[in-house]
Formats: sequence, structure tokens, C-alpha cells
Amino acid sequence: MSKIVVGKKFDFGDIILTEQEIIDFAKEFDPLPFHIDRELAEKTMFKGIIASGPHLLNYIHKKEWVPRFGHTVMCGTGISNWKFVKPVYPLQKIHAEVTVLAMKEDEKIGGTVISWLIEFKNVKGEIVQFLQMEVMHNSSLFSK
Repeated sequence: MSKIVVGKKFDFGDIILTEQEIIDFAKEFDPLPFHIDRELAEKTMFKGIIASGPHLLNYIHKKEWVPRFGHTVMCGTGISNWKFVKPVYPLQKIHAEVTVLAMKEDEKIGGTVISWLIEFKNVKGEIVQFLQMEVMHNSSLFSK
């Protein structure tokens, strides 16, 4: 595993969601018309189907974050500052990057709370979504 230090950035690659993936996720977790019904979505300010806000985080969490860092997790401690800046449409390429914002060791517990900044950007480099996630990691299981 790459060394985890404040300021370290991790490239989580690109996400391209199909319309069907967006609809399927939304039917399960966020069944709003602009996520699941093309005809109704076209009548909204979005002018078409868009991804549910949590879809991007769910995608990279399962495919990238857990495989890289999951073995060190003791528990999650929170998510904050989650902003949906721009809509995400089917087949739109979105790039995910994660940065270590802060680390605070708790010697009594044997863990380190890491504050992760997760950013999603479009092909123009514009942020479409970002959030901060705090997680308690087992300090003995990652490189310092």
C-alpha cells in the first residue's frame, strides 16, 4: 500500500455510468423521477436522466476505496461537506481523486482518524461533487 500521509493524493480513475446503471441504482436507493424516468426527467431543469448523488461515492467506495484501504478500517466516524455541484449524466466521464486531508492518532485505541477528501471532476476538470469522509484506521496496518 502507498504511504498514507497528509496531502497524499490517490487516483481512483474514471467512472462512466450508463443510463441503465443510473436507473437501476436509483430504483434501489433514490427513486426520484429525474433518476428513473427519461420522459419525466426531460421535463426537469436537468433535461434528462441524471445520476443519484450517492451513486458516485458508492461506485468508488466499492471498486477502489475498500480494496485499497478496507483492511485497515476500524470504523467510519462521519461524512461532512457533501456537495452536489453539477449533475452527472449517462456516459459522462467523471474522474475520482482522493486526498488525505488530516490524520489524528489515538494511541489509546490504536487507531488513526483519517480525513479523506473525495472529489469527482468532469473532463473539463470542473468539480461535479465532493465530500469529506472520516474513518478510524488501525494504525498498525498501514505505512506511516
